[in-house]
Amino acid sequence: MKMSNLKLVVLFLALGLTTVIAAPRGWGDAHITYYGSPNGAGTEGGACGYQNTYKLGYGSMTAALSSRLFQGGKACGGCYQLRCAPNRGRNWCWSYARAIVVTATNLCPQGSHGGWCDYPKSHFDLPMPAFTSLARREGGVAPVWYRKVRCAKRGGVRFTIGGNPWFLMVLIHNVGGAGDVVSVKVKCPYTGWVSAYRNWGCLWTVRTKMTGPLSFTLVTSDGRTLYSMNAVRNGWKFGQTWEGSQFR
Repeated sequence: MKMSNLKLVVLFLALGLTTVIAAPRGWGDAHITYYGSPNGAGTEGGACGYQNTYKLGYGSMTAALSSRLFQGGKACGGCYQLRCAPNRGRNWCWSYARAIVVTATNLCPQGSHGGWCDYPKSHFDLPMPAFTSLARREGGVAPVWYRKVRCAKRGGVRFTIGGNPWFLMVLIHNVGGAGDVVSVKVKCPYTGWVSAYRNWGCLWTVRTKMTGPLSFTLVTSDGRTLYSMNAVRNGWKFGQTWEGSQFR
């Protein structure tokens, strides 16, 4: 065995990661690491396009997903319950009974944290406040069980309008239910329903000039459809955020 491989095995044994008990039915096996500062600074933006997750109400209970889970941005806005996985080795978790729910807001790139985020691993890189609510910071990495859950959001789905007079780029956030949007259509009084395409993350683009009140049709990953009629009122301006109806 090469010395580098031997060191890796010793590290795994020290962390107790080779003796993790398999996840129960309905859950998957993954690991968590952390990034950013103790107060969560440095984790506000990310590959989903939220720009500032704190201002948008997501706080520090967010996650950067490995590419396997991120799916090129399709997972953005989805919610995951994380629970420390029992193991027979050294354990950094506070309690196996403790669980948190995080929203997918970012991508953990290949090569991060010594390869924990590399494909095909399932991994969650958390802001430090989220990580330390489950495990001791000193451990650096901990095994977890995870499952997709419904997102509980206050208020309606929010639409932040960007772009220019010739096209719209809409940031869709605060989505309840499944949370991750797979299809968007937009219309104004002078058009029918126009399909938007995912520009990146939670930013959806319509290459059609639109004026007047805007209505939206959203479909989430569980197949549910939301009609948010006249969510954006007449006289809207670029940069404004409007609130529509919500998945129940």
